[in-house]
Amino acid sequence: MMFGVKVAHSLPGRTRFYIPKQLETSHIETWLRSFPGVYSASYNQVTGSLLIYHHITLSLYSLKSFIHKYKHTLKQAACSWKKAIPIIACGTIFLVNWHLQRSSYPAIVKALSYWLSTFTAISTSYDVIKDGVVHVLKARKGNANTLTAASIFASLCMKNPGSALIITLMSTISELLTDYTSEQTKHYIHSVLKLDVSYAWRVKEKGVEEKVLVEDIQVGDKVVVFTGEKIPVDGIIIEGNGTADEASITGEYMPREVSGGDNVYAGSVLQSGHITVTVEKVGEDTSLSKIVKLLEEAQDKRAPIQNIADTVAEKMVPVSFGLALLTFFFTRNLNRAMSMLVIDFICGIKLSTATALYASIGRAAKEGAIVKGSDHIEKMSKLNTVILDKTGTITEGTPVVQQVIAAEGFNQEDVIRLAAAAEKNSTHPIADAIMKQAKDWNILIPIRDNNAQVETTVGKGISTWLNGKRVVVGSLRFMNELKVKTTNLLQQMQNDENVIYVAYDQTLVGVVSIFDKMRSGMHRAVNNLRHQGINDIIMLTGDKRTVAREMARRLKLNWYHAEALPDDKAFYVKKYGRTGAVMMVGDGINDAPALAHAHVGVTMGAKRTDIASEASDVIITSDNPEMLSELVGLSKKTMNIIRQNFIATFAINGIAILFGALGIFSPIVGAAIHNAATIGVVINSARILWLGRETNESQILRSA
Repeated sequence: MMFGVKVAHSLPGRTRFYIPKQLETSHIETWLRSFPGVYSASYNQVTGSLLIYHHITLSLYSLKSFIHKYKHTLKQAACSWKKAIPIIACGTIFLVNWHLQRSSYPAIVKALSYWLSTFTAISTSYDVIKDGVVHVLKARKGNANTLTAASIFASLCMKNPGSALIITLMSTISELLTDYTSEQTKHYIHSVLKLDVSYAWRVKEKGVEEKVLVEDIQVGDKVVVFTGEKIPVDGIIIEGNGTADEASITGEYMPREVSGGDNVYAGSVLQSGHITVTVEKVGEDTSLSKIVKLLEEAQDKRAPIQNIADTVAEKMVPVSFGLALLTFFFTRNLNRAMSMLVIDFICGIKLSTATALYASIGRAAKEGAIVKGSDHIEKMSKLNTVILDKTGTITEGTPVVQQVIAAEGFNQEDVIRLAAAAEKNSTHPIADAIMKQAKDWNILIPIRDNNAQVETTVGKGISTWLNGKRVVVGSLRFMNELKVKTTNLLQQMQNDENVIYVAYDQTLVGVVSIFDKMRSGMHRAVNNLRHQGINDIIMLTGDKRTVAREMARRLKLNWYHAEALPDDKAFYVKKYGRTGAVMMVGDGINDAPALAHAHVGVTMGAKRTDIASEASDVIITSDNPEMLSELVGLSKKTMNIIRQNFIATFAINGIAILFGALGIFSPIVGAAIHNAATIGVVINSARILWLGRETNESQILRSA
């Protein structure tokens, strides 16, 4: 027997199970028929017999595991109902007892109602009472449940079970709301980010397709994905084309056109088309699995404000007991003293803080950002400086040809043709830009001389041989060393771009200016960051000073640091970090040291490197720079809501304690006010998750 499921008998392709618990026939049958390799399933409720016809290669363990998964789903649904039982029971018994005690029913009926209310109050709060007592015995100090247990017993000692029921009822509601927010966040993350694919179409020899479990797919296999299906692996398209919805991975709502040579990711949906993919990553190695793992780990990282809230809440336990004793000492009124116990600051502070931070992580995930811990939410709300890497962060990281100027006696096509002849086998980004331009202009690239090697001079350029003459592509310094005359063209080039010189047979053919296009939305991102109180926005780049200066001028940045090596970037981050909290945004391996030294390290974009992602605290899965300002706005809004909750909790409960001590209202009213305040601040925190997306979070903040 395994998972409560017993194998009655098993033959190749035919297995009968016995399941002790009675299940819904249609549901269990539909569930099993969705499993790859299962042809039919028939369940008998009377005997608990489940007969399955399946492929002979399907293991019993796989079938048992799948049945167990179904039972676990049922168990989760049952747990949801169990959480609501105390609320229903306490609410019903309270109303019944209230009615009977105020009506002319016989004394025995009122007595039965009284004892039923007492039993309900104790039974529905058993776990709370147990935790409160055990915590005192083990830790030698009380917690929130200790205070709740004391107030319940105090109510019962005063023969006021109604007050005990209200305490249990409303504290359960507030905890249920917190759990609901937490579960909604988990549900959203897993519904958006889960693979939810149990099989794949693997291509066998001679192009034959077979339906197999995703677990059986290995790196190097070829799988086919059809229209409407989720892509089950990370890989490269080798055949076909289509449109992929990658919102769960990149956060981009616009589908991407994909074709041969493009990367695709597990969890993406092929909206149209038909593709064949070579598998590069499976299982826990896929981008999707790594994102889910990071989000799960983030739940365990606590923010300083959360630790403060827990500490304050813990300190308030003896304060509440002390107020109760003092009130009884001065007034000799047990009702007033009990008001000190039923009204406390603990629940509102702890529950609302945890709810707000957890909801903030879920909201960020919804918008396409992975925050690795709630402590980073708090840090982002206190930022003074944002440092941006240039290539791949401010810019798209894909250089393109901006301008081609030909020397006298040559034309633009000559310049690109000769440059492409030298660059066509290079992997340098500048070579990619030149080859792309040659393709766009439909230029036929000449073939180099036989056995002609491409000679690379680091930091200067490259050269090769064509028709017995030397072709050189490189910097002005390289041209000067080779005695190539360039004076006539220098004044025509813009100073803010990378300029590549092309020479043939010691004669200058022309120049090509290369530029890296600025990301769309970067201007708005910088402006929004300033609106949110970020005073200093700095740029770091390994590029030359003229390029950096012009980029900083365009974006109206406070300053820039050019020609910076990885160690230099880390130095500048630490330098700015001495005067305030710093966020560093980058995407490459050379940014990793700086990301690690920043108070908040952010890696952004689909081209981010694994090492940069590991070193960062926040991963933005899209190429949208406006997510930076949205995250800062979200963090400020979250901390603002936590402050609202602190003020509301202390104000409402403080007034309630005063009125209770003066005897203005009874303990049952005090309990209602206290728990209503707790429910209110929890709802206030949870609204972070419920709000719809805005243009940027600063607008939400101003309207909150």
